[in-house]
Amino acid sequence: MTDAAIDIRAGAFKPGTSDAEIEAAAAKAATHRRRTVMFWRVAILVAFLALWEIAARLAWIDPFFYAMPSAIAQRLYEWTTEGTSEGPLWYHLYVTMEESVIGFVTGSVAGIIIGVALGRNRMAADIFSIYIKVINSIPRVVLAPIFIMILGLGLASKVALAFVMVFFVVFHNAFQGVREADRAMIANARILGASNWQLTRSVIVPSAMSWIFASLHVSFGFAIIGAIVGEFVGSRYGIGLLINIAKGSFDAAGMYAAIVIVMVVALGAEYLMTMVEDRLAKWRPQPLHETQ
Repeated sequence: MTDAAIDIRAGAFKPGTSDAEIEAAAAKAATHRRRTVMFWRVAILVAFLALWEIAARLAWIDPFFYAMPSAIAQRLYEWTTEGTSEGPLWYHLYVTMEESVIGFVTGSVAGIIIGVALGRNRMAADIFSIYIKVINSIPRVVLAPIFIMILGLGLASKVALAFVMVFFVVFHNAFQGVREADRAMIANARILGASNWQLTRSVIVPSAMSWIFASLHVSFGFAIIGAIVGEFVGSRYGIGLLINIAKGSFDAAGMYAAIVIVMVVALGAEYLMTMVEDRLAKWRPQPLHETQ
């Protein structure tokens, strides 16, 4: 029986109500809640876009700087059907996604491995912590021109910036997740004769997965930011280049259109990450807000 069913039975059902009836009522309440949430999400978005359009058309805001939703939609349609002045939109999107995905994967893997390793070795953590803090204190945007100067305008410089954006987020969460592992479980595993590798693989890493997934949810967005910032500073293709060109020609609709593309891609990546997390962490109890 789900927590929602227990809550409903406790507050709304008389003694003797069957479990099947309670489960049906819980499912109906959950469906109603999802529909209500979706309705308000769409309503708020529509209201915001309508207010923006009206404000621009009535000159409450200057459409030269703020554009308007209809102009942004028109620009997206033109880019999709006719391409951009620098080539097909899909190729620019492909380049940005390639840079982001490579930076995300390499940064995540390195962050998890190093975070777990240093979390398990206190001496190594004490030695390297000062260097990690110093490197982490450098503003990421400052690294973009350095990477471009060293690695050129191609793929490598954008991947390097995306890697740096992702690595520290994942590293800190993996490190903290290892440090917060259940000490009682670790002690029990040691009593049962688990080796250090077995302890790390079977107890500590699964215990830290919630921390790691929390960082992965936001780190792909950081990877996209890193790729776009690198493209903005210097590139031949990519969404960042489109933003830079639109900025140079005072094309507000083009800038907002590129931002919309980035937001859609980031939301899609978040959805995929949630699906992967749900499959890999079925053992984890549902969050409270999903059962009420």
